[in-house]
Amino acid sequence: MDFNSLVLAMSVDTYQKLLEAVSTRRWADGSLLSEDQHAQSMQLVMAYQAKVLKSDEPFTIGADGQMVVKSKTEMKAQFSADNAIARFAHNDL
Repeated sequence: MDFNSLVLAMSVDTYQKLLEAVSTRRWADGSLLSEDQHAQSMQLVMAYQAKVLKSDEPFTIGADGQMVVKSKTEMKAQFSADNAIARFAHNDL
């Protein structure tokens, strides 16, 4: 199976587990990823984001293979439109 076929055949659950492993540098059982495992898992996550998710979320890989970067103005517009920003008082945290 070639790399592209592997990415396209990957389930959402597998993607989520790889994303978690890449971000924490640990597998679900708590064992550390080796440098090779981390690099290869990161490649799979980025390829999945580009080829399957085609996300426009910041700091993901877009369909063109480039990291999605948004300006401060674009981010403010997106968050004000979604009303997605949670507000907390200092003592709430």
